[in-house]
Amino acid sequence: MKTMPTLQDANQANARIKPMIWQTPVIAASDLAEKTGAAGIHLKLECLQNTGSFKVRGAANKILSLTDQEKKRGVITFSTGNHGKAVAYVAGQAGIKSVVCLSEHVAAYRVEMIKALGAEVSLKGHSQDEAEKNYQQLMAARGLVPVVPFDDPMIIAGQGTIALEILAKLPDTDVLLIQLSGGGLLAGMAMVAKSINPGVHVVGLSLEQSPAMLESLKAGLPVQVEEKDSLGDSLLGGIGFDNQYTLPMVEKFADEHLLIAEDEIKDGMFYIFEKHRLIVEGAAAVGVGALLNQKINVKGKNVVTLLSGSTINSEEYLRIIQGRLPKCAKQ
Repeated sequence: MKTMPTLQDANQANARIKPMIWQTPVIAASDLAEKTGAAGIHLKLECLQNTGSFKVRGAANKILSLTDQEKKRGVITFSTGNHGKAVAYVAGQAGIKSVVCLSEHVAAYRVEMIKALGAEVSLKGHSQDEAEKNYQQLMAARGLVPVVPFDDPMIIAGQGTIALEILAKLPDTDVLLIQLSGGGLLAGMAMVAKSINPGVHVVGLSLEQSPAMLESLKAGLPVQVEEKDSLGDSLLGGIGFDNQYTLPMVEKFADEHLLIAEDEIKDGMFYIFEKHRLIVEGAAAVGVGALLNQKINVKGKNVVTLLSGSTINSEEYLRIIQGRLPKCAKQ
């Protein structure tokens, strides 16, 4: 019987990964709280995290827990970008060979960032599920150690350290808005939050474009969905055909699910720029976009949402921000 990660695992991860991560700030969004009637809204700034994304937490927990023999073999992963970047970074810091399998759907700037960190990149297939098949073949052929993006107790426990930091600073948190794709982030954060305070209301935020986890929850087993272009591209991808951990954990711990549209992502990105002068990728803005568009009633509640990463192409980012500026400001 498989063992699900626990609060103790997250605490152990917290100690293990300290040399590789930054304890990111939590800042108040008082204007957003006023707009929504919330008692308070805070933003957890994983967009300022080492490698530009929360993903370094899980990658560090997994890689730093490997035996010396496993480290000599080298590691391999598949990714939509941010996890691959995290694996490349941690492996590079630890002097370990890394291979990152990406689909041809992954943006070119993400591919170049991963290569710049010293990883070998293998581009194959038109979806994350196809990239995963390539990864399985290369792993078997070359004897590399797998570091999966989300469906691993060590990865999940690493992501859970975010909730440890949030609740240490804001113990009266009522609502957590958490990005949902493969489920490692939500599974880890929700498990930790509910272990500390079972009353925390956990809301999963999925893309309207490709809600693979939601479709899998409905079906009761992993299903593949078509990957469509999205501003929240790091939330694209399936949950893995052999999913063992995140699907049951998301089913257990998520209290509510929201689907986020492309315009709502743009709203969130512009608001975060305008009010906080922070650059975030599309996936990072889904919580703020949901709050701005009144997709959840948070009146009187203390809310925390995660700004999960900052990996975005400069031209695309500027186009989105300029598209939201008043006409007089563009002239």
